Amino acid sequence: MQRRRFVKRAGLGLAAAALPLPAWTSPMEEPSLSLAQWSLHRALFEGSLKAVDFPRVAVETFEIRAVEYVNQFYTDHLGSTTFWRELKARTDALGVTNLLIMIDDAGLLGDPAKTARHNAVEAHLRWADAAAQLGCHSIRVNAFGPGPREALRGALTDGLGQLTEKAAALGVNVLIENHGFHTSDGAFITGIIREVGHPGLGTLPDFGNWCLNAEWGSTMGGNCSENYGPEKGLADFLPFAGGVSAKSYDFDASGNETLLPYRNLLQQVKDSGFTGHIGIEYEGSRLGEPEGIRATKDLILRLWPELD
Repeated sequence: MQRRRFVKRAGLGLAAAALPLPAWTSPMEEPSLSLAQWSLHRALFEGSLKAVDFPRVAVETFEIRAVEYVNQFYTDHLGSTTFWRELKARTDALGVTNLLIMIDDAGLLGDPAKTARHNAVEAHLRWADAAAQLGCHSIRVNAFGPGPREALRGALTDGLGQLTEKAAALGVNVLIENHGFHTSDGAFITGIIREVGHPGLGTLPDFGNWCLNAEWGSTMGGNCSENYGPEKGLADFLPFAGGVSAKSYDFDASGNETLLPYRNLLQQVKDSGFTGHIGIEYEGSRLGEPEGIRATKDLILRLWPELD
């Protein structure tokens, strides 16, 4: 049922050989929340939080029982089956659901050189294997690559297609996040997804990363001179979404996000019928990370019942 629903939503017209992305059934009465590990990147880089303790902190500090990992905090453990088995045991004991691993710095899936592109696919697959061991449904990738759009389209179609096919054998989906430049062009990326034509390839729309002329695409500070637009981008990405990243930057005294049209974005998510996890990803600097996470969680839970 999950497979058929995803194929129908994506408009791919493919048979039920698709991998089961999170189920879409009917609009959520309450949002299913997860915590993106990047929300605590300062604590992790400083060493005040150990990466292995992230799931425990998600539960004990924020009462969130679904998590999204960031690969750069686990590079020393990539090839260790023992580590991933032990981490899975920890999360099982905590009642935590492992959703996905966000992958950065693993090569360009849109590299124009065939060998380099193949190497990037293989590097990403190592993380897909780790994701499978954790019981994650997906890996999140960056659809980066150099060159003009038409040449890049062909390279990305090949690289993403290879990766999706191979990750499918592990039971893992591939989700593209908007992360700046062409990856924040919703029409361009969804065109590639349709061209690949594999139901295991989808999106992870981020509320905030829609800047077309900056790497990583952050719109924090309102200084982006070429913004695709969060509402437009979300509309493009939602039909293919295997998750949603509820980015936040800052809040006013009433607890409202000051840089993003949060109510409208959540309304789009609800209207789409999406019932996967909405991932909290606080990226601001004025509030401390725990305060920013709580403010984002509180805002989502406050707004959701008010939506149509």
